[in-house]
Amino acid sequence: MESRRSRAKVDLAGILRKSWYRLRLSVRHPSRVPTWDAIVLTAASPEQAELYEWQLKRAKRLGRIASSTVTLVVPDPDGNRIGSGGATLNAIHALARHLEALGPQVDNVDTGNSESLVPHERSDTEVSFLPMLSFMARRHILLLHAGGDSKRVPWANPMGKVFLPLPYLAADDPDGPVPLLFDHILAISCCARQAFKKEGGIFIMTGDVLPCFDASTMVLPEDTSCIITVPITLDVASNHGVIVASKTGIQNKTCYVSLVENLLQKPTMEELVKNQAILDDGRTLLDTGIIAVRGKAWGELVRLAWSSKPMIADLVKRKKEMSLYEDLVAAWVLAKHEWLRLRPLGEELINRLGKQKMYSYCAYDLLFLHFGTSCEVLDHLSGADSGLVGRRHLCSVPATTVSDIAASAIIISSKIAPGVSIGDDSIVYDSCISGGIQIGSQSIVVGVNVPGDNNGLRFILPDRHCLWEVPLVGCTGRVIVYCGLHDNPKDSVSRSGIFCGKPWDKVLHDLGIQESDLWSTTGTHEKCLWNAKIFPILSYFEMLSLAEWLMGLSDPKTKSLLPLWKSSQRVSLEELHRSIDFPLMCIGSSNHQADLASGIAKACINYGLLGRNLSQLCEEILQKDDSGVKICRDLLDLCSNLQGQDSKILPKSRAYQVQVDLLQACREEKMACELEHKVWAAVADETASAVRYGFREHVLESSNSTSASAYESSAFDCCVDQSFQHHDVRIELPVRVDFVGGWSDTPPWSLERAGCVLNMSIKLDGCAPVGTSITTTEQTGIEINDDDTMNKVYIEDPTSIAAPFNSDDSFRLVKSALLVTGVTHDKLILSMGLQIHTWTGVPRGTGLGTSSILAAAVVKGLLKITNRDDSNENVARLVLVLEQLMGTGGGWQDQIGGLYPGIKFTESFPGIPLKLQVISLMASPRLISDLQQRLLVVFTGQVRPARRVLEKVVTRYLRRDSLLISSIKRLAELARMGREALMNCDLDELGEIMLEAWRLHQELDPYCSNTFVDRLFELADPFCCGYKLVGAGGGGFALLLAKDGDSAQKLKNLLQKDPRLEEYGTEFEVKIYNWTLF
Repeated sequence: MESRRSRAKVDLAGILRKSWYRLRLSVRHPSRVPTWDAIVLTAASPEQAELYEWQLKRAKRLGRIASSTVTLVVPDPDGNRIGSGGATLNAIHALARHLEALGPQVDNVDTGNSESLVPHERSDTEVSFLPMLSFMARRHILLLHAGGDSKRVPWANPMGKVFLPLPYLAADDPDGPVPLLFDHILAISCCARQAFKKEGGIFIMTGDVLPCFDASTMVLPEDTSCIITVPITLDVASNHGVIVASKTGIQNKTCYVSLVENLLQKPTMEELVKNQAILDDGRTLLDTGIIAVRGKAWGELVRLAWSSKPMIADLVKRKKEMSLYEDLVAAWVLAKHEWLRLRPLGEELINRLGKQKMYSYCAYDLLFLHFGTSCEVLDHLSGADSGLVGRRHLCSVPATTVSDIAASAIIISSKIAPGVSIGDDSIVYDSCISGGIQIGSQSIVVGVNVPGDNNGLRFILPDRHCLWEVPLVGCTGRVIVYCGLHDNPKDSVSRSGIFCGKPWDKVLHDLGIQESDLWSTTGTHEKCLWNAKIFPILSYFEMLSLAEWLMGLSDPKTKSLLPLWKSSQRVSLEELHRSIDFPLMCIGSSNHQADLASGIAKACINYGLLGRNLSQLCEEILQKDDSGVKICRDLLDLCSNLQGQDSKILPKSRAYQVQVDLLQACREEKMACELEHKVWAAVADETASAVRYGFREHVLESSNSTSASAYESSAFDCCVDQSFQHHDVRIELPVRVDFVGGWSDTPPWSLERAGCVLNMSIKLDGCAPVGTSITTTEQTGIEINDDDTMNKVYIEDPTSIAAPFNSDDSFRLVKSALLVTGVTHDKLILSMGLQIHTWTGVPRGTGLGTSSILAAAVVKGLLKITNRDDSNENVARLVLVLEQLMGTGGGWQDQIGGLYPGIKFTESFPGIPLKLQVISLMASPRLISDLQQRLLVVFTGQVRPARRVLEKVVTRYLRRDSLLISSIKRLAELARMGREALMNCDLDELGEIMLEAWRLHQELDPYCSNTFVDRLFELADPFCCGYKLVGAGGGGFALLLAKDGDSAQKLKNLLQKDPRLEEYGTEFEVKIYNWTLF
């Protein structure tokens, strides 16, 4: 095997963002992106399992796990350690029993093919198990081993190492809870689910490793097991498991799949050479601890797990452990069978699993982040890209003039009082730190709550130390625990063990402590920090004083501290692990998070510009014991003066939305619903004001008024006494297709932030399909004709036209155009009438901007026939008002796309009036030729009005949803990049931009696509460098940018005859349009 892994730095942020995007999509729209049927965690004890269950409920509440996914925590039997292999079998057995108990779904499973899944002699017990076997064989299971003691990350022991804070990408969602290691593992594993496709199986991961790679590209062999590997240097491999893979296999640029020939554990150089484990580039394959089992191999594993109770009981009785990575996996590797037969239950493992093989999936660009020690945790945070780690998240931090907090320190979910000092690269999590506390550099503080009334006490945590608190069962207070960053609690006194960075013999000598004070003289276990009874249970400030003394900061000869320590009740880390009050810890953490969120929300209302996501903060506040709703009511009372603020500083739409969110948090759904109408009215008013000051009041003035403003004056003012003159205007416009930038043009975003869109005007099948004709008539009144539906309406008194319009009024577009142009109050209609015809050559709701472009045509025609300013910029801004008046919302890019010819890059700049800058790109003949050869404009056969999508997106923006804001910012940035790509005739780069834009559109609204569109793009993917739906999505037209002209022709032929699209019915018939640049 030739290793081709790129030595370039892995794009950790890019991998995680893509994985999180897929995770959110799978939760919000699981019918499009399949998610795990079950997520199972192993735990060391029933008490730890209780904590993990609380964490799983939290993950579901936060949208990390789909509501349809079954979650289960399985502790080792009676707390007895049975090894990762025994725990795997125990977990699968427990899941099968759990699913069996959930309902009758198992009994209805067809077992006709179960024999082909697992060829095996059937006992009577197994016959009764066949329905469950067949059911389980089709499930997709994520199993996460998280049941360790976390001895080398002792401060994570109470929470479980898998749930330690990992603020990667925390800045992407500043008002949400800090991401945990578990959350990132879920995101990576969500991508791995795609590799299983429809074949059932299990994906096994470890809770202290974050494998950063694009798991959606994995290739997993069918009906077998597969271990994920990565090339690693030999020095690292000597402390881990190593996989010896066949030299022949399937290779591409990102991975290599081959048969596993041998397994090595912490091999020496001689063993690596002897087993030919060294790759051509001098590295070897690291066992990442990730295992996928599919098809027949999965069926056999389920069968073994179902009958594993006697095996597990035997392990418990003999106090043996079965390793997943040595014993169980060895059953799939022929070269390990001889060794395995000498292991506990090895013969049975070979008999039950040995018929299948194991493969290695080597991911060249996998970044293996191991969180096995406190040092590794700090290294992964301090050494990461500065934009990746959120260093201040949901925290209260004092001003720099009253505190000394290093810029590189990470403060998350914590409240820091004035007078606190925190050193470089330290972490403070889930804590309240009062004044007078000094935390050194490279230190870790977790769950510490120093009372504010400390009577001037000063406490110093030295550099490279860890400090945390633990509530114990039966203990009224919390125990303060500490150690050095490099301490290994497993290292014995006789083997260079240390405490707070000093050898044990020096600690004992300096403090005057005897070994018998720490360890029992009758025990058989080695003496180490893990079992040293060193942590006293006293009053809080006594424990702090003793902590400084034990860490060597007080005078060792202080006479009062040694007797105090000796006379106190003391516990070891081992005893703490068994005695943690997990329910109390969970309640305390929830209340702490709620208090922080409450303080941030209150400050946001009292002092800020309401820039925080109050809806998200309220979700945390409502987790507080019984008082969450009351806190939200108090926040609502603070909002009484919001409407009095200057709307230039605080838009009314935002102020109303804050009140809606708080009403919903207070369970006042009816009042919230009533107030929502004011939100949308405010958006419409703000849009009209941005187009032309005071114009909103004009278009809504009484329909009985016949006077015209100065703005309405026209050349027809004196025509009342003149004879009738015939005028005829005809406007024909193209449709537009957008490459990137949509949503940045939509109010209220475009009223408050800059917008950028790259789009193109095209004819379909040789014609500009959208148009209107407006003719003056001798008969007064206005006749509106919809040529598409052959419907018409006659309005005798145009001044009777008034907003708002009913949503089922099919003529509201033209009526709104009459209002925004002022025609309904123009003296023209006192002496003559108008006959208006409209038509569109393509269905509305297809993403081509048809409705807005038709509105532009009507507005332009009305302005032209009344001799007013019919410039494209004026028309575009008036259509923006028109859409708000209609209640459909919408931005400016559609009308810009139809009004201006060719390819355009358009920017908008907030202000009164809103400024639009349209830059027509000078497309070279080569660019036009390449586009016409490679770009397919395809109608999916589906239509979907954009109104519902727009409401969701606008509401999220008004809530200041950070993910949405960052997504739209990125879309605007991509529009600028797309302009450069087009000008450089780099259509491949444009394709990459389209793909990212399509991903961001789905981030904004997962329902902008559907299973049919997904299937269409999956079919097109091998031929294309980019694709997306145009407009808001949900159906309509798609742009498919092929890799070259030949690929475009092949794709066109395939789409016209591929039977795989027929399964969706004739209503989804795909049509490819011929297009030309307008």
